Amino acid sequence: MIVNPLSKPFDTQISDIASDKSISHRSAMFCLFSDKPSHIKNFLMAEDTLNTLNIVKSFGVTVEQTGKADFILTPPAQIKEPDNILDCGNSGTGMRLFCGLLASFEGSFVLTGDKYLRNRPMARVTKPLKSIGAMIDGREFGNKAPLHIRGSVLKAFRYVSPIDSAQVKSALILAALKGDGVSYYKEEKLSRDHTERMLNGMGANISTNDDGYIEIHPLKGTLKPLDITVPADPSSGFFFAVAAAIIPNAKVVIKSVTLNPTRIEAYKVLQKMGAIVEFIEHSNVYEPIGDIKISHNQLNGIEVSENIAWLIDELPALSIAMSQASGTSTVKNAKELRVKESDRISSVITNLQKCKITCSEFEDGYTITGGKLSSAVIDSHGDHRIAMSFAIAGLLCGMEIEDTECIMTSFPNFEELLNSLR
Repeated sequence: MIVNPLSKPFDTQISDIASDKSISHRSAMFCLFSDKPSHIKNFLMAEDTLNTLNIVKSFGVTVEQTGKADFILTPPAQIKEPDNILDCGNSGTGMRLFCGLLASFEGSFVLTGDKYLRNRPMARVTKPLKSIGAMIDGREFGNKAPLHIRGSVLKAFRYVSPIDSAQVKSALILAALKGDGVSYYKEEKLSRDHTERMLNGMGANISTNDDGYIEIHPLKGTLKPLDITVPADPSSGFFFAVAAAIIPNAKVVIKSVTLNPTRIEAYKVLQKMGAIVEFIEHSNVYEPIGDIKISHNQLNGIEVSENIAWLIDELPALSIAMSQASGTSTVKNAKELRVKESDRISSVITNLQKCKITCSEFEDGYTITGGKLSSAVIDSHGDHRIAMSFAIAGLLCGMEIEDTECIMTSFPNFEELLNSLR
C-alpha cells in the first residue's frame, strides 16, 4: 500500500467504520447456548469473523443471511461433531474462545489458522483449561495450533489469572457455563467485558463478588437468543481519531461505536495528551452506543502504564500519536503486546526508527520521543494494526507499507475510508 501525504486537513463524519470484531465473534458463538434463533445485525463481514460464522455453521447452526450484514442463526438441538478441521484464519480471539467453548461440548474438534496464528502462543488458555479437566493437545504440548479438543464435562474451578486478558477470561467463562458447579475467576484489573455483558443479557448468571472474583454459575437449560445490532468498532475508529489528532485543523466524528468503558481507554489517553475528545451516548442495551468527536490540538508526551488490557489493540496507533507529541512518551506493563498478531513492541519500534523517530524498546514496553516523521518502507509483519497505524502516519509524510492483505481480516473498507479523507 502506498499512502501519500494529505494536502489539506479534513472535517468529516465516518458512519461506516468496521463493525466491532469482538462482539461479532461472540454473537456467532453465543447462539449455541440458546435453543431459539438469534438475530445478529451489522455483523462484521471480514475474514476473521466470517471464519467464525463458518465454524458455527459446521456445528449444525443454520445461517440465514437476511441483509448485507444481517443474519439469523438457528442452533441445532445438539451441536454436531464437524467432519473437518476448523479454520480460525488470523484470529487469536476466535481460536482462544473456541478452546473454552468447545472444551465443554461433547465431540472432537481440531482448530487451526493461518501461518501467523499457528505460531501464536495458546498455552495461556489451554493450560488453565487443562487444569479443570479439558482435553486439549497440540504442538508444544498444546501451546501451538493445530489444537485438538475432546469435549467433556469440566470441573468447577477457582482461578486467579496471572495476566489481564479478555481472551483468557472469556475462554474460562465459556468453559464454566457447562461446569459441574459454580466457578470463580479473578484478574488483577478488569479486562474487556463483552462476554459477561452479552451472556448476562441472554440470561446467564455471572457477577463479581466482594472479593473481586467473577462468579460463573453453570447454565440451567438454555439462554435467551440474541437480538443485537453490532456497533462500530472503537478500535477501528481509533485510527481515524489519531489522524484527526495529528493533522493540524482536522476533525472527525466516529458514528455509532460502542462506548463500553473497557473499549474507549485509548481515546481517553489521546484526550489526556491534549486532543479534543467528546463522547455522546445514544443508547444502552447490551452495550452503550454513541458517537466520538475528535479534533486536533497540540499533543504532549504521556506515560501509559495503567489499564493496559483496555487499550492493548490501540497501542500501535497510539504510538503514532506519541511520535507527534511534544516530549517523550513511555508505555509500561504491556508485555502482552509481544504475543499479538506480531511482536507489536518490536514492530512499532523498528518501524518508527525507519521513520527517523527516536525510540527504544524494553521487555514490557517502549519510549518514543516526538519528532518529524519521515517516509519509509514499513514491514507490517502480517499484522493488520501495524499496517493501518503506519498508513495513518503516511498521511503526514507518505509511506509504503508491505504485506497489507492482513487488513482484510478486520477492516475491509479501511483503505476506502483512508482515501475519503482526501
